[in-house]
Amino acid sequence: MTTISEIKSAIASLSREEAEEVKEWLEQRLEDQQEMRLDFVASIERGKNDITAGKVRAVWERRRA
Repeated sequence: MTTISEIKSAIASLSREEAEEVKEWLEQRLEDQQEMRLDFVASIERGKNDITAGKVRAVWERRRA
């Protein structure tokens, strides 16, 4: 039995209230992951913009400074 099928089987045995609790937890977890991904993408875009604008120096330049 795979992990997914084990989870499905376990969820099928839950009461309605327990299933709602699992649903809320899973929705929150997925939302948190989405927010982290969006923050990461935004951070990368800010970095690209800083590079394009000349606001950063190469690591080897920092070591000499």
